[in-house]
Amino acid sequence: MCGLAGFLHLTNRDGEKALLAAARRMAGTLRHRGPDREGAWADASAGIALGFRRLSILDLSPAGDQPMISKSGRYVLCLNGEIYNADALRRKLAPHAIPFRGHSDTEVLLEAIDAWGLEVALTEAVGMFAIALWNREARELSLARDRLGKKPLYWSQQGPLLLFGSELRALRAHAAFAAEIDRDALVGFIRRGYFQHPSTVYRGVHQLPPGGMLKIGGNGQVAVQSYWTLREVCRSAAAHPFTGALAEAVDCLEVLLREAVGQRMLADVPVGALLSGGYDSSTVVALMQAQSNRAVRTFSIGFREPDYDEAGHAAAVARRLGTEHTELVLTPSDALAVVPKLPEIYDEPFADSSAIPTYLVCQLARSHVTVALSGDGGDEVFAGYNRYAQGERVRRRIAALPLGVRRALAAGMRSAPSAMWDHFAQVLPESTRPRQIGDKIHKLADVITADDEAAYLRLTSQWPDPEDVVVGGREVRFIEADQELKRLLPQRVERMQYLDTVSYLPGDILTKVDRASMAVSLEARAPMLDHRVVAFAWSLPHDYKVCNGRSKWVMRQVLYRHVPPSLVDRAKSGFAVPIGDWLRGPLRDWAEDLLDARPLKAAGILNPDPIRRRWQEHLEGRRNWQHALWSVLMFEAWRRAHAVGSSH
Repeated sequence: MCGLAGFLHLTNRDGEKALLAAARRMAGTLRHRGPDREGAWADASAGIALGFRRLSILDLSPAGDQPMISKSGRYVLCLNGEIYNADALRRKLAPHAIPFRGHSDTEVLLEAIDAWGLEVALTEAVGMFAIALWNREARELSLARDRLGKKPLYWSQQGPLLLFGSELRALRAHAAFAAEIDRDALVGFIRRGYFQHPSTVYRGVHQLPPGGMLKIGGNGQVAVQSYWTLREVCRSAAAHPFTGALAEAVDCLEVLLREAVGQRMLADVPVGALLSGGYDSSTVVALMQAQSNRAVRTFSIGFREPDYDEAGHAAAVARRLGTEHTELVLTPSDALAVVPKLPEIYDEPFADSSAIPTYLVCQLARSHVTVALSGDGGDEVFAGYNRYAQGERVRRRIAALPLGVRRALAAGMRSAPSAMWDHFAQVLPESTRPRQIGDKIHKLADVITADDEAAYLRLTSQWPDPEDVVVGGREVRFIEADQELKRLLPQRVERMQYLDTVSYLPGDILTKVDRASMAVSLEARAPMLDHRVVAFAWSLPHDYKVCNGRSKWVMRQVLYRHVPPSLVDRAKSGFAVPIGDWLRGPLRDWAEDLLDARPLKAAGILNPDPIRRRWQEHLEGRRNWQHALWSVLMFEAWRRAHAVGSSH
């Protein structure tokens, strides 16, 4: 895992020394992503400069250093990430008789590009990656990102200059970068708590889409295309569905997952796993231990608040599988100490509060290993979110009710404060009691009166009316407005699953894990997001994934072969912290300062009136506005930390 940065200046007049200095300055901001080695390369005649920071994982020798030049001298490559099937690609390259200098996956991908071309090489590669490739003969720059968006890549064209980097901070380090807030993109962030690709917080700065490829040549024209899309996977799955029995599907899935896990265990440094005790991480750890001749290192954190502590579940799974388990129980002050660091860790506004425990468990793991496998992606791939199974049950029950009755029912659900619903829920057994049930009931009230698309938008919204919050901002829909989805995916749950995979997964989940792990120089790998596993899951009948209201059914059967159901079957809770309570308690002064109406109004970006109303309602316990307020707080904390301007 590493960090890359660079630029192409089509009218460059600087010498090679100046270009190298600029590239090193950009890459230097990414030292946390690659603390082991640094490198830079430039060609002043072409105006191209590449900078790199390396976290050494495979081939720790200088033979794996980057930027790397192909044997032919034609290409120069920077690769952030890992190519898991590098050995298989090396064997395929055998007819070309390439004299490899080392055994790094970067060198294998580079020579595959030279032999087969970029798109073929990317299609053959199994991995997580973001790359910058310079073709010295054609004088063409190519950027590319892995299929699901595990590794980030940002770019911006400003006249004859194209900047790119693994994080926004690398672009900001270039002297020509202009930092202006994109108010329309900010509306989307306030709604969902993350920036949906291709938008970013900055006007004119873009995220390269997952599975995307950008090319720019001497004419300065930027072309962005896709070499892989989930849409094509869905089309192929519809044309060639899996027709076997459930038992056969379980066998096939275990083979695929075992290979995906095994490939991600390869490293020249210590490897472990993040274990929560849920289905996804437990499956990954079970398949790791099944392929290891020693106890796998596993890591989990716990909290003293019982409603948020899953450490006991993780420990039970670890004991069953025989892992070498490390657990750290955190106090609220441990978690609260991370909050001021979030603008620096994430380098952009990011409002998923589970970033806090994610950072802490990564920090724990990094003190023992350099690589950690995780269960990320299991919910999207195998339809694991509560809104899939539970949402369908609710929808079936209310479908026959007239709209007026549903509206009256919704009004009744909203009439009681969130805290009151939470109090009523105390009569339920702890093992089956959903966390934050009042918040869920209020969200359900918003959903039962909406159509499919509006219901999904409300389910995934942190602030349902974000245009009221951003002064002069207008919401732009990139993905939810796709009308072809109903024809391609007639089942409502599959459409939600698709939207989550192309939006929420890269924008929230993978961003959260990438920044948290990279902040402590830990490489996080996600076997559930092997593109072959994803394709197989989409080919399965829907009831193999959601069966009688129980999610991840086919994956559960794989896990049950290694761990008894009693250890993992429980209500889904997620990886959360009690942000709502903290905002009324130890974080209240911090939040009050950031939500003060006077500086908000003076900045001229956010409208303080709706913000102050919800802040007051939250403090009084009338509604749990923790997610909505967290979006505002994370933006304002980031804005003050970076002191950037704005633009209408």
